[in-house]
Amino acid sequence: MRIDILTLFPDMFTGPMTESILKRAIAADRLQINLHDIRKFSKARHSQVDDKPYGGGAGMLMMCEPIVECIEKIEEEGRTSLRSSKSYGRQEGGEDAKPHRIYFSPRGKRLKQVMVEKIAKKHEWLILLCGHYEGIDQRIIDGGWIDEELSIGDYVLTGGELPAMVLVDAVARHLPGVLGDDASAHLDSFSKEFGRKKEYPHYTRPPEFRGLKVPDILVSGNHAKIEEWRKENLR
Repeated sequence: MRIDILTLFPDMFTGPMTESILKRAIAADRLQINLHDIRKFSKARHSQVDDKPYGGGAGMLMMCEPIVECIEKIEEEGRTSLRSSKSYGRQEGGEDAKPHRIYFSPRGKRLKQVMVEKIAKKHEWLILLCGHYEGIDQRIIDGGWIDEELSIGDYVLTGGELPAMVLVDAVARHLPGVLGDDASAHLDSFSKEFGRKKEYPHYTRPPEFRGLKVPDILVSGNHAKIEEWRKENLR
């Protein structure tokens, strides 16, 4: 999967994208992350990307031109790259792969596991727009440069970088070959296998710790009973 991220702060992604599972996914060519500094597409003095909103009000808005030009350049270069890459195929119907463009917004749909699974299965190329200030000019959405608005919760963050990291991490787990065992992603919390419930309790050695014991059934060796216990204890 290819993921292009539009941001004002590309350095924020250095840690999350260079550690753990995401690091291995990138190294194994299962995941390609491209960071794009929106300021580089500004034609204003001092690389300005924001301005006062029409009608007044507090805060600033991200301007159309830098964002739209960045998206269009990514799409143009991305299509050329995907056509020549053996790592990416074509969409159903033989059409060239198209990016699914996501903007993180308080108005967006709440991100849930079923949506993560759908994105991972349906799309091979994502463009993620990280907003800031009071948001972006509505014409970026109305003009067709955004396909979907998502939110990771009902609270306020400084920008869209953290939601972008959350989505990348969640989606990457469902890409073939990213986890040690592909089945692991289908047995996670909120998975279809668990009826979208959180999961059952887990235990490991030692069998007793400060008076707290592992449930007897889990050390019984009776796999049928263990499976029954796990289903009964989904939370």
